[in-house]
Parts: sequence; structure tokens; C-alpha cells
Amino acid sequence: MKQIRLIIKGRVQGVFYREFTMKAARKLGLTGFVRNLSDGTVEVVAEGEEQDLKRLISECKKGPLLAHVENIDVKYGKPEEEFDNFYIRP
Repeated sequence: MKQIRLIIKGRVQGVFYREFTMKAARKLGLTGFVRNLSDGTVEVVAEGEEQDLKRLISECKKGPLLAHVENIDVKYGKPEEEFDNFYIRP
């Protein structure tokens, strides 16, 4: 088990990016959350197996149809195992 924290930059708010990410993470069996940040970026914290986390990063690079991802900052950390599902955080 590993944890990643992603900060996604670009046109990622108001384009269903959080919903897209939640569906992708749940399909991969990951736990954690996605949320909009006040600076226009999106934050993702996800926990799971490394190969599934890499698949999520790949999906986040694509994003939904209306999104335009410019950059993703990726940080790995130790899983806190505090999540029981993957959800959208306000």
C-alpha cells in the first residue's frame, strides 16, 4: 500500500474533473478524496497498490473531455489508511 498526493493544474474546475477522478479511483479500488482548491487547482489524495495509483495518475493526465491538464505534481507518502472509500471532498 502507498499513498499519493496530486496537485493538478490547468482547466480542471467546472469541467467535471472531480467526478471523473472519483469514478476512475473507485474503478481501480483506491481510497481517498478529490477536491477543488481555491487557487484553481485540484487536489487528489489516493491510497492503494502502486500499479493502481500509477493508473490513476495516467487517467488524471487525460481528464474528462472538457478539461485541459497542464501539469500534475506527484508526491508519494505512507498510507494513513483512514479512508474507507474514494469521495469528493467539498
